[in-house]
Amino acid sequence: MAVNYPRRRFLTQTVGSLSSASLLPGLGAVSRAGMSLDQGVVKFQPEVEPLVRLIEDTPRSRLMEEVGQRVHDGTGYRDVLTALFLAAIRNVEPRPAVGFKFHAVLVVHASHLASISSPNADRWLPIFWALDEFKSSQARDVQENDWTMGPVDEAAVPNARRAREDFHAAMQDWDEGKVDAAAAGLVRFTGATEVFESFARYAARDYRSIGHKAIFAANAWRTLQTIGWQHAEPVFRSLAYAMVNHNGEPNPATSDLHADRPWRQNTELASTIRDNWQYGRLDQAAAQSLLETLRTGTSTESSAAAAEMLNLGVSPQSVFDALHTAATEMLLKQSGIIALHAVTTTNAIRFLFDATGNEHTRRMLLLQNAAFLPMFRVSMQRRGRVRSTNIDAVMAASADGESMNLERIFDNVGKNPLAASRGVFGYVDDGRDARTLISAARRMIFLKGSNAHDYKFSSALLEDYYKVSPGFRNQFLAAGSTMLRGSSSKDNGLVGRIRAALS
Repeated sequence: MAVNYPRRRFLTQTVGSLSSASLLPGLGAVSRAGMSLDQGVVKFQPEVEPLVRLIEDTPRSRLMEEVGQRVHDGTGYRDVLTALFLAAIRNVEPRPAVGFKFHAVLVVHASHLASISSPNADRWLPIFWALDEFKSSQARDVQENDWTMGPVDEAAVPNARRAREDFHAAMQDWDEGKVDAAAAGLVRFTGATEVFESFARYAARDYRSIGHKAIFAANAWRTLQTIGWQHAEPVFRSLAYAMVNHNGEPNPATSDLHADRPWRQNTELASTIRDNWQYGRLDQAAAQSLLETLRTGTSTESSAAAAEMLNLGVSPQSVFDALHTAATEMLLKQSGIIALHAVTTTNAIRFLFDATGNEHTRRMLLLQNAAFLPMFRVSMQRRGRVRSTNIDAVMAASADGESMNLERIFDNVGKNPLAASRGVFGYVDDGRDARTLISAARRMIFLKGSNAHDYKFSSALLEDYYKVSPGFRNQFLAAGSTMLRGSSSKDNGLVGRIRAALS
């Protein structure tokens, strides 16, 4: 699918000003001047190609100013979002793993989610930050192997009759050579819903890249809902390429590898779940019991415990209450990249679960999520220094009124994470409006965020707060707050530059 192609080139002052002050002045069609596109490179829709080329070819030191000028000339938010996403799809390879430099792709929807959840005056900040992130990833890709997505092999694209069959065969065989054209055929001939269902089926198939395959699947679909289905083919070609990545290991289709075992076990386990499992009672005690299993059990034990809950008449919502809570609790045990991805992976799987209409896919997503969390725990242990901190014990510690003040909370984030966590728990448990805290947290990311994980994590955490049942919701947010940005963190320096570019 690819060719090597050489490229050319919080608070405004303190936490107290978080809630209402605009970080940007008010803002308002991209110049359509033709740009020739080199042979051997996948081509996008003609209406978006010029802006994509601008983003690709403008040096990082000038990109914000160039895009800012086009915004003043009438280019809209969705135009910029579309061109950014497609530029990242075309220029950044999901290799050697679906992560690292590929976060330029993965972070786009998280940035968009932050934008649409913010005041209108601030909506450009996350997207312009993501533009800068893309240029960083683009440069890294050039240093590694200067990959660019090439056009699909038209002779290999299956016809309408074979599109589904060829895609699933290529995915099940982990056949990188065939899956690219098969993905293109699937998009062309089966319709958006069928494409989503087909990819959702494999999104959580293996633990490689610590959940980024599921994250990419969810975010690709969600981004296309905003930018338009006409851009789907290159996006799903990139996703298919990512999903069959197995890091140079033997072919998983003919091997027994650690990352694939939960899938095989859960395929059998899924068939044992009662027929009407999607209907059940909310059961906080059952969720707490599953949480205990997730803390110490194996992947096999955790999936089995989740299946047993469903068979006993417990709602899938209570299973997810345990999964979401277990993921954020890992942050209390070890602040870092592994625990962070337990949260963002659970966010992605939860979205896929909610979006798919295929009952078997839903079962597998839920069981795989339960299996992945112990795998995250083991990955954390390999990094060392895992604390025994328990979310229940942390939240049981009282927080005085002063520590529940927003200024004190965000001062403690980064300095004293456990104190910040207790403060957040006290704040929301005292009945104060969580939306005020969430808005403050988002704007802090705008000012202090320095990498893609700041956006990915905060968007996942703040979105899932409303998906967790009230009995676990406040603990979930409090534990997750340890990985937000605090007022003592260094400003990222981009806000001033973005403001200048758009002024």
